[in-house]
Amino acid sequence: MDILALEAKNANVADAEKKSTPKPKAKQPKKAKRIVYFEVEILDLKTKEKLLLLDKVGVRVKEKVGITLVFNTKSLRDEEVLQTLPVGTTAIFYFSDLGPQLTWGTVFLAESVGPLVLYLMFYFRLPFIYSPKYDFTSSKHWVVHLACMCHSFHYIKRILETLFVHRISHGTMPLRNIFKNCGYYWCSAAWMAYYINHPLYTTPLYGQQQVNAGLYIFLFCQVGNFSIHVVLRNLKQPGSKVKKIPYPTRNPFTWIFWLVSCPNYTYELGSWIGFTVMTQCVPVALFTLVAFIQMTVWAKGKHRSYLKEFRDYPTLRSSILPFIV
Repeated sequence: MDILALEAKNANVADAEKKSTPKPKAKQPKKAKRIVYFEVEILDLKTKEKLLLLDKVGVRVKEKVGITLVFNTKSLRDEEVLQTLPVGTTAIFYFSDLGPQLTWGTVFLAESVGPLVLYLMFYFRLPFIYSPKYDFTSSKHWVVHLACMCHSFHYIKRILETLFVHRISHGTMPLRNIFKNCGYYWCSAAWMAYYINHPLYTTPLYGQQQVNAGLYIFLFCQVGNFSIHVVLRNLKQPGSKVKKIPYPTRNPFTWIFWLVSCPNYTYELGSWIGFTVMTQCVPVALFTLVAFIQMTVWAKGKHRSYLKEFRDYPTLRSSILPFIV
């Protein structure tokens, strides 16, 4: 009897444990994601004529139509999606024909190859440039040869950086702009080369000391400019659109990032100042002044962009010149 009572008691305990153990809840079926479709209307930017009506467009409108679109007077970027734009279920965009385009890489190469070739034409004094008696003659001044080496080095460096260093975006430039850009660089190079390589060119006022000072400034800034370009390259991975704040590295030439947002322009300006000191040539000085004005405009725009995109952007930095501009 005692054995039977013990077995019955154990059975009751097991039943109680089963009842007290909660049963696992059945998994709820996942709700299907709600897909939002848009109705997109494309109008001509100039005539406002309806060109196209797209029904049930998903997220990316530019993948659907493959054209340049304008929304609220701003061109849409490739990565923008309909869900992030201030539109309802019906969106109206304007078609804008940008005409023939060139890649930025092509433009950069054209801007650099032209000055390199043109300067060498004046340096070797090809016919129809100076008086016939000076054809294919060489200058007696060492600074003229030094200036040719520095000028050539600068533009060869730019070409190599365009090919192997810069991460150039897939953006394009209107074909007509290449004539304006190349005209500026090519004509400036020819103008300064004409006077530096002229048979009547006079050497700098303070002689070799002035030439050496200009050369040291030029070389220092060229190395600095390259160092900044490497930092900017490493800042952005291939194919990535994530933007980051550039900071100094262990390379001392990058420490200027503590004070300036666009030190590549700072070093570029320094290079041309050094070239001006070395050659003591008025066209070079005027080219440097115009370049400084243009690079200041670019640097200010980039600086404003940094301040807008990053709340923790260093407040001590200036655009191009520390504590000045």
